[in-house]
Amino acid sequence: MKQLIIALLFSPALLLAQNNLQQVIQALNSGDAAALGAYFDDSIELSILDQEGIYDKNQAQQQLRRFLSQNEVVSFAEMHQGASRGSDSQYVIGNLNTNNGTYRVYLYLSNKNGGMVIQECRFDRE
Repeated sequence: MKQLIIALLFSPALLLAQNNLQQVIQALNSGDAAALGAYFDDSIELSILDQEGIYDKNQAQQQLRRFLSQNEVVSFAEMHQGASRGSDSQYVIGNLNTNNGTYRVYLYLSNKNGGMVIQECRFDRE
């Protein structure tokens, strides 16, 4: 009985996290820098090809917007997805197909204030 009560209490949080993850994937698929940037944490580790650093949310959104404006997104194909045991963090790995080639995308998301935020984002040439 105790396990059932705990499961019911955490079910809404898991559903919310999954919904956020699907919205992040949709933003990647459409190449929408603003929608993806909305899920950035206040500080994010961002790596785009050889340029990497820790940026505040606004700086990271500008870097992402610049990258996506130079690489028009055709599609995003999710390859792997997983979560930590406590479901307090998740990751997504996929291929971003653009007009300039394919990029491997790595996203690390963590639970913050009841929602998932992106703490690490990488774009590497495939």
